Order: sequence, then C-alpha cells, then structure tokens
Amino acid sequence: MHVMELPRKVVVGEDIINDLGAILEELEIGNSALIVWGPNVKKIVGDTLLQSLEKKKFAINWEFSGPSTFHEVERIQKLAKKTGSSFIIGVGGGRSIDIAKLASFKSKLPFVSVPTSASHDGISSPFASVKGLDRPYSVVAKPPIAIVADIGIISKAPFPLMVSGCGDLISKLTAVRDWQLARDKTGEYYGGYSASLALLSADLVIENSSEIASKSGDSVRVVVEALISAGVAAGIAGSSRPCSGSEHLFSHAMDIVAPGKGMHGEKCGMGTVMMAKLHGLDYKQVRDALDRIGGPTKASEIGASEEEIIRALILAREIRKERYTILNEANLTEQTAGTLARNTGVI
Repeated sequence: MHVMELPRKVVVGEDIINDLGAILEELEIGNSALIVWGPNVKKIVGDTLLQSLEKKKFAINWEFSGPSTFHEVERIQKLAKKTGSSFIIGVGGGRSIDIAKLASFKSKLPFVSVPTSASHDGISSPFASVKGLDRPYSVVAKPPIAIVADIGIISKAPFPLMVSGCGDLISKLTAVRDWQLARDKTGEYYGGYSASLALLSADLVIENSSEIASKSGDSVRVVVEALISAGVAAGIAGSSRPCSGSEHLFSHAMDIVAPGKGMHGEKCGMGTVMMAKLHGLDYKQVRDALDRIGGPTKASEIGASEEEIIRALILAREIRKERYTILNEANLTEQTAGTLARNTGVI
C-alpha cells in the first residue's frame, strides 16, 4: 500500500493575505486559530491577518515561535490544547512553519502554512526540521491542509532567503538521481511521477536563473510555486526521497561539523555541485546557475574552511545509513573528498 498525503487547497497570488479568513472558512476546520509567528511577522502582516480572520468570526491566539527545538514544539502543542484551538497556522519562514507543522501533527490538528519567504520546500512538504531529536535531519509530520502564499509579502523578504530556496530546489537533481540509484541497487520503491515533479522544480530554477537574479517579472512566483511543487512531490512519494539525497546529507553533516555556517538551501546547493560530479552530471551547469542567482558555490562564501568541507563529505554517508546514495558508491576518503571539492571549485 502506498499512501499519498497532499494539501487540500493551495492559493498563490498578490495580496491574498486579505482573503485568509475566507479561505479558512471554506475549509471548515473549526473557528479557533492558534497563529505561530516568527520575528517581525506580526508587525508586517499582523493587522491584515487579524482583520481577515475577525471578519469571519475566528477566535485568535497569537504565539511567537522560539528556538527550533522539540521542546518548543511541545510548548506550542500544549498551548493549542489549553486554548482549545481548532487548527494551527504557521506564519513566517522555516522555523515558525516547521514548529507549527510538527505541533499540529502531534496535536492531530489541521495545519495551515502562510510563508513570508521562499527559503525552502518545507512550506508545503510533510516533513519538519527541529533540533533536539536523535537525528540531524527532518522528521515525518503531515503536509499543510492549505498553503496561502502571498507573492507581494514574499517578494519583500531578504533576497538571500530566496537564494537559499533556489539551492534547495536545484538539489532535486541529485536527490532524484540518488533515488534512482537506490532503486537499481537495493530495489527500493521509486515513484516516477513524484520524481519528475521534483525535477521540474529544479529545471525551472535553472532555466529562470537570470530572471531570478534580476528579480524581474514573475521570478518570485516561479520560485514559490516550484517550492510548493517540490513539497507536494514528497507527499506523493510518501518520503523525502525526491527532494533529499546525498546533497542534503552533506548539508546535515555541515550542521554538525560547522554549525551556523550557511543556510540550509545554500549548503544543499553547494552539495549538489559536488554530488552532480560524482553522478557524472553536468555539475558546471549547476554551479553556473547558482552563481547567476547569487548562491554560494565556494566554501569561503559561507565562512567554511577546506577542512570542514572535507570532514562533512566524509561524515555525510553516516547521517542516514539506511538511505542509499552516490556516497555509498564513492566511499569518500580524506584524499578523494578533497579532490572532489577542489575539482568542483568548492575549495
């Protein structure tokens, strides 16, 4: 049996934050909302959100999201029970959305995603990333019942956040190739449709990299819709396989080796350059697209040392031993990891 879990409603457009109350009313998920928000979010969209929800007679509780930890998830979970909330809304970037997503999952409440930046595909995926667990990677939750992405708000977020989102999207190139490798080597389930959807998201970023860099036209919408599609691909697959492979393992290893250096999507993009080389893909095309967008392709651009990159490459295979990737084939040593990073220009 293969189970697919997908959002019920996805709304993308300009000024649609004004329609949030009406959208929630249509979903018929109750009338009491716990809104989990990140830094500056209440100041930027708070009044508009409040007016939209009060217009439709929703009871509202606001709560600032603290550190991205399991303890914080439990705090939000308890608050949702205490306030009798019918559903939880995550408003902001990665942290507040992940905390709200996991808290709603554990509370068995619907979750609504309202992103204010386009930094990673967590805005739509059934996975959440929090610290304090026994693993450095994302854990299974559920996809949002609805995603309301206001392009006008997202376009005002700091551009490096969207650059990080582009790195996360481009990483689907090697994630899908790793998934195909696992199918061929271990007989693991492989979903062609979800893989194609993830690859489409990556291709869109590469094809539109110049427009994204210039912030012209519909480039913000392209990135936002690609991130949503990638998250949906994970929901169709029933796992993070189409969106997360060896390049994500490298990013998680960097979190251990060099914490605080580089955003998640930035490290995934850098990892994709190196993993593409191992897979025999056109790693220069990947690197050039990231360069055009402004994504880091060199260790020095995220403040990392050559030694940290090499250590992370060696450690990456150990992050998820059950997940077969190109790293199982390469079996990198200090020497070969250094050669890989130098040949791709990362160090």
